[in-house]
Amino acid sequence: MNTSTTSENLKQLVKEKYGQIADQSYTENATSCCGAGGSCSTIDYAIMAEDYTNLKGYVADADLGLGCGLPTEFALIKEGDTVIDLGSGAGNDAFVARSITGEKGKVIGIDFTEKMIDKARANAEKLGFNNVEFRYGDIERIPVTANVADVVVSNCVLNLVPNKRQAFAEMFRVIKPGGHFSVSDIVLQGELPSGLQKSAEMYAGCVAGAIPQKEYLQLAKDAGFENLTIQKERKITIPDEILAAYLKDGELKKYKDGALGIYSITVYGEKPGAARVKQLAEEKKAACCGPESNCC
Repeated sequence: MNTSTTSENLKQLVKEKYGQIADQSYTENATSCCGAGGSCSTIDYAIMAEDYTNLKGYVADADLGLGCGLPTEFALIKEGDTVIDLGSGAGNDAFVARSITGEKGKVIGIDFTEKMIDKARANAEKLGFNNVEFRYGDIERIPVTANVADVVVSNCVLNLVPNKRQAFAEMFRVIKPGGHFSVSDIVLQGELPSGLQKSAEMYAGCVAGAIPQKEYLQLAKDAGFENLTIQKERKITIPDEILAAYLKDGELKKYKDGALGIYSITVYGEKPGAARVKQLAEEKKAACCGPESNCC
C-alpha cells in the first residue's frame, strides 16, 4: 500500500470517528479517549481535555468534550484580529476566540467532518454571530487565501493529520507576515511501542497519530516559523487497562520502565514580518541555486 493510500484511509477513519462524535452528547464524549466513539471508555475526561467552563465566550453546546489543551488562553488574540481555528469541531475554540476579537474581528473555523460543520453553523446561528464562519476543508489544503490570519489556533487536531509537514506549510501560508499560531497537541517523548502505533483506534483517539516532540517542533521550524515556544506542557497518563489492550506484558513493562512519555503541549510560533520573509526566500534561493548547486 502506498503512502497516499494509507493517508486517505487514515483521514477516512478520523472523519468517520468524528462524525460519530458529532452525534454524541458531551457526557458520552467526555468518557472516551478524545471522544473516539467510546473505544477508550474507561479513560477519564480529565486525562486528555481541560476545563473550558471558566473561559469568556464558552458555549456549552459547542463543547463536545474533545481537545487536549486551551490554545485560545495562550494565543495572544487581540480585538479586531482575524483568527483561523483548524479542526474547529462544533465551534468551541472559535466562540472563545470570538469573545476576544469582538465584533470588529473575524473567526474562521475549518473542519473536514460535515456533521461538525453543520453543528458549528447551527450554534453560530443560534448565537447570532455574523463574524464567525465555518468552512468545510482539509488542513493539508486550507480553504483560505494567503496572508489572512493574525492568529491560527488548533486543539488536538494536527496529530491526526497524516502529512504534518504540509499542514504546517499551509499554516504558514495563511498567516499574515508578523502573525503567529498557538496550537495544543499530543506529542511523544521516546519511541511509541508498535502495539499502540499500529492501532487505528488509538490513532483516532489522539495517541498513535502523535509524533516525537522534537520532530513536531522541527516541522514548524522547517515551515518557516520562528521563536517557537512551549507555552504549556502536561504529561498524559494512560491507565494500565487501556495500555494492556494494545501491549503485550513485556511491552507494557518496557513502556512503564522506559523514558516514553505522552504529552499535551501548547506550542507558539511566529511567522516573520514581510521583510524577513523576503530575506529568507532570497537566502533559500541563493543556497539552492548557487554556483556549486544544480538543484535549479
